[in-house]
Amino acid sequence: MGWINNLLGNKNKPVASERRSDSIEPGDIKAVVVSDLGNIRTNNEDMGLFFKIADENTLREKGYMLIVADGMGGHQAGEVASRMATDIVCREYYNQNNSTVEKSLEKALTLANKTIFEKASSQTAFQGMGTTCTVLVVIDQDVYYAHVGDSRAYIQKSGSIMQITQDHTYVQQLVNSGDITAAEAAEHPKRNILTNAMGTKAELRIDTGKSKYNLENNDRLLLCSDGLYDYLNDEELNKILIENGIKNAASAMVGQAKARGGHDNITVVLAERKKSNEETELKSTRDVELPKMTRDAELPTEF
Repeated sequence: MGWINNLLGNKNKPVASERRSDSIEPGDIKAVVVSDLGNIRTNNEDMGLFFKIADENTLREKGYMLIVADGMGGHQAGEVASRMATDIVCREYYNQNNSTVEKSLEKALTLANKTIFEKASSQTAFQGMGTTCTVLVVIDQDVYYAHVGDSRAYIQKSGSIMQITQDHTYVQQLVNSGDITAAEAAEHPKRNILTNAMGTKAELRIDTGKSKYNLENNDRLLLCSDGLYDYLNDEELNKILIENGIKNAASAMVGQAKARGGHDNITVVLAERKKSNEETELKSTRDVELPKMTRDAELPTEF
């Protein structure tokens, strides 16, 4: 995991969560990352990461970060794209000063897009590669997001689940225009066609903002690739979260997606806020490279 530890300078070195066993501070966040090849793929082009900066001052100012990136391109090019996205976004976000969270995230994703696009354009082996990139930053109770593609971010509060991000897909455009319903979109044969992805063009649409939902005690955040929500709807995801701690919930989600087909890689990043005097199920999390293969639908040649 040296590539993670070298992302930032020593001052802002991320703590490799799987090596942490210290107790959780008041208001701290627990997280778990699970990624699976699924039933069909032979390599994994997903990345799912949780970052907590060791420096307390930086942590208070810049917060925790959760990322899911779902690569595409074949011949391991998608794996390269998703890894580059997570590396660059983390490094650039935490090294920026004197900027708002939204601006810092936008700059980080813009640089990641530029770097991936240039690599894809200059090297034959990586032509056509790209990735989704969905990022959440939690500072105190505030939740900020930056989003490209069709990976998703959710928040669960008081037994209800709400989607924070909006898919950059052909069917989502149909929903927005009123041509189809959200229920029809979930079953649409072209639901996996992206209209926006990192690294596929020089200019990129990036959704950024501050969620209207605060992360309060016992609330949970869920980031996932489409390999999960293609098989489980929001109601089913919510039910699993209600009935399980985050470690078991993540495993249950992946297991259910595989039981229903598992044609794509499946990645889940789950986080929750707990009071220090409450027992937390998970003492450590993983922020490791989580391998994936190409997605089911090719990117359109023009957006």
